[in-house]
Amino acid sequence: MPTSSEMQPQLALLYREALHTLAPTRLAPEIDVRLYPYAGIHHTIRLRQGRIYVRISDIFRDAPTGIHHALAFILVAKLLRKKVSDAHNRTYRDYACSPESLRASDLARRRRGRKIITSAKGHTYNLDTMFTRVNREMFDSAIEKPTLSWSRTRTRRILGHHDAAYETIVISKTLDSPDVPRWFVEYILFHEMLHIKHPARIVGGRRLYHTRTFRTEEARHPRYKEAQDWLEHVARTRRTQKARAA
Repeated sequence: MPTSSEMQPQLALLYREALHTLAPTRLAPEIDVRLYPYAGIHHTIRLRQGRIYVRISDIFRDAPTGIHHALAFILVAKLLRKKVSDAHNRTYRDYACSPESLRASDLARRRRGRKIITSAKGHTYNLDTMFTRVNREMFDSAIEKPTLSWSRTRTRRILGHHDAAYETIVISKTLDSPDVPRWFVEYILFHEMLHIKHPARIVGGRRLYHTRTFRTEEARHPRYKEAQDWLEHVARTRRTQKARAA
């Protein structure tokens, strides 16, 4: 397996080619390209003091030259604020969203990243108790229990999140309140549990989390309509608070 230093000259040539193609009259600066152990698939390009610095996720170490070629054009176009060709985007997405790349990304996130976990027991509600109830009533107790946690801060935009890489479900601390009905918290938990039952699919080179099957089963929840009304209530509250703070 080639090291980052061994790959650097070849990769730098690809970025020089991309720069010359997209900005033919521009004098090419020195380009520093390195593999970097990001926690997942992530790449950056920056211009600093006349030098271009490129950092590529080391998950792409063994990517074919054609993939690095497409990525070079994508990143250089981003740097120059130019439109990226559909062909380069498609080539990159097909590789980055392949099952192998996504598995490698999830493993890297788990190994290198950090998931902030507080406790399943809140001031008002206990997520462990809720999970058992929802699992029994909505899934015939077939969902394997993940790590459950209230969020560290009160988030109003994202009320729940399932992270497959860390096998966790985090529910917004905003919902841990006597002002929020128990059934609504359980609905949000139910939604996140559906992500375990119906994992994301790759459609058109992108991860699709809310598939038709997912939405159909979600709509069968006995309080689905009430939950949508409550979600709109939460959104209105958020907009009102935002307006007051402005």
